[in-house]
Amino acid sequence: MRVITGTARGRKLQTLPGLDVRPTTDQVKEAIFSTIQFEVEGSLFLDLFAGSGQMGIEALSRGARFCVFVDSSRQAQDVIRDNLASTGLAKQSRVAAMDSLGYLTTAAEQFDIAFLDPPYNQGLIPKALPLLAPKMTPGGVILCEHQKGEELPETAGEFKIYRTYRYGKVMVTAYRRPADQDDE
Repeated sequence: MRVITGTARGRKLQTLPGLDVRPTTDQVKEAIFSTIQFEVEGSLFLDLFAGSGQMGIEALSRGARFCVFVDSSRQAQDVIRDNLASTGLAKQSRVAAMDSLGYLTTAAEQFDIAFLDPPYNQGLIPKALPLLAPKMTPGGVILCEHQKGEELPETAGEFKIYRTYRYGKVMVTAYRRPADQDDE
């Protein structure tokens, strides 16, 4: 696992050990960032269910202003902090050591981009979306990585499914506010 482009390009990242961990592949990561490439620079990015933190680190490397990484696992938090230190991006970030749903109930920030990649088959995306939607800026985008065949809600607050991308067994669903609401 590595940073694909930007200031930390080519840096290798640590990952969590074990068979339950499924880091986002470089192919999927590159595809996701190509869909939001003009929105990343200067953004406030949320990496929810962060794991190794690779998606938020990629965003920071590509010019995001700040990233909040959220994961309840102490081991994941340590890996994220190590990865941030090795890429020199720690000053532009905060690691929230808590449950992702709990974080969303207390977060004060307004995010431009949110990436969710929770453990599969636990119904966490439908629980997170209603809590996350009010924490997004008007032109924001919510990106959910999930298993092929998993049904996600059509809406999340004012956000609606904008597009769904398929990469083998992995799907990424993007939520945006309808265009007429972006102009308000």
